[in-house]
Amino acid sequence: MEKAVAAGKRMQGDVAQPRKNFVFELLRPEMLALRKILLERDWSLAEAPYMVFKASAGKVSVAAYESGKLVVQGADAQDFVEFILEPEILREKAFGQSREIRASAAPFVPHAGLDESGKGDFFGPLVIACVFVADETVARGLAEIGVKDSKMIKNDRMIVRIAAEIRRMVNGKFSVVAIGPESYNSFYERIRSLNRLLAWGHARALENLLQKAPECKAALADKFGDESLIRNALLKAGRSIRLDQRTKAESDIAVGAASILARAEFVRRMTELGEKHGVTLPKGAGESVDRVAARLACAGGAALLRQVAKMHFRNSFKALGLPVPEKNSWRQA
Repeated sequence: MEKAVAAGKRMQGDVAQPRKNFVFELLRPEMLALRKILLERDWSLAEAPYMVFKASAGKVSVAAYESGKLVVQGADAQDFVEFILEPEILREKAFGQSREIRASAAPFVPHAGLDESGKGDFFGPLVIACVFVADETVARGLAEIGVKDSKMIKNDRMIVRIAAEIRRMVNGKFSVVAIGPESYNSFYERIRSLNRLLAWGHARALENLLQKAPECKAALADKFGDESLIRNALLKAGRSIRLDQRTKAESDIAVGAASILARAEFVRRMTELGEKHGVTLPKGAGESVDRVAARLACAGGAALLRQVAKMHFRNSFKALGLPVPEKNSWRQA
């Protein structure tokens, strides 16, 4: 469906910003249907050379070319894609592939996907999920309910809803490993390596999944650090399957499903932590996080922060009035 044209999400501080550029391939009937929808919603439409139409409204513009290319641009481009184009025209997710490309792709191979949530968030746990997609029917069903990289879904309620559907569709063949802040801090202080901690979590999630789906023979994870880290952390069952790691693995349907399950659990636990301590815990590691961290540190010092946050982040040093280490100095292989 979607072609890769933007360099991914731009970052402002530690907060991911919505994408402002998208390119899709549409059939002419789909373009005409989209034109009709935009006309009915009072968009400004015009004709232009080599285009079926071009349209604009607010902070988004759409250009539909005779070649079949649809270009969406503007500050609200991502909202247009998520709330108009996908549900009303495309009605499916294809992780960077047009329907013509996907139809000629290699046959589907049953496999598990692994992904994590909370790695870049000062507050809350680190959560790793593993999902087994048993056949192409399940894969297509997951695409139809909106499975994709969880970072592309901004609405937490939508994350939770899709996660419930994933659990149902894969018939319980998933696992979730959550490392709460206190355990996370103890683990990190012993090993001084985020990548090794991630590898341990990935390995446990995969081992737990294999107890529910012993027929699983292959798994895919997003690449981080040395590829041997996860393999070395696996127990006997995990070492018997093929494990692949690659960058941007979230485009895979199983990894995308795992990213959503992990994010849904992260959101749930963040809410519980906030309610327990009487505060709304913001995501990420930016200025809003610093403000809440400072209030918590004032109320309970490092002991309280350890219960809700990852202490090796620079935010904790700021909150406690300690010398702040060089940025990224904590990121060890």
